[in-house]
Amino acid sequence: MAQEPEPASLLPRPLLAVALGLPALLAAGVAAVGLFLGAGGKDDPADPSAERSGPVALVPVPAPKAESDECKALLSGLPMQLVSNGTTFPRRELASSAPAGALAWGDAKHEPVVLRCGLDRPADLTPTSELRTISDVDWLVVSEAGSSTWYVVDRPVYVALTVPSDAGTGPLQDISTTIRDTLAKGPVRTTG
Repeated sequence: MAQEPEPASLLPRPLLAVALGLPALLAAGVAAVGLFLGAGGKDDPADPSAERSGPVALVPVPAPKAESDECKALLSGLPMQLVSNGTTFPRRELASSAPAGALAWGDAKHEPVVLRCGLDRPADLTPTSELRTISDVDWLVVSEAGSSTWYVVDRPVYVALTVPSDAGTGPLQDISTTIRDTLAKGPVRTTG
């Protein structure tokens, strides 16, 4: 049986090798450039820490006593940093639209700890609410997904401290001490 001749290649072997290798080389180059330029860097919008490195933007909430003498005294007495699970959180700059009576602490790796002073009485505060006392300050805890908001309920103004779930108790203890030393203790008002 006679063998049929092989069809002749349209490209010489060296040129064929280049044509087959070029797409692989191009893909490797694009991947290398992406790694070199730092996908996931500070300017990458998919990087959550990029949002946490600038000023903290706070949603306004009703705080009719935010500019009271009590809130001014408390805000001026609060520490410049808080310690949370061994991590030091410096005081954060607030966005220019931040409401009065607010402060925040944190770093680029964590959600901020946010304090608001002069709020309305929390709706969750009822005669049967379970309160927690820390450093002689009575708090009402309202837990949400990813954080808890602690409301001071035994002082002349209501104060809220929103703490991320991974923050530990350090910030709450530091803030409680400052509140105890700054604001006079009063009765817990569960109505009005």
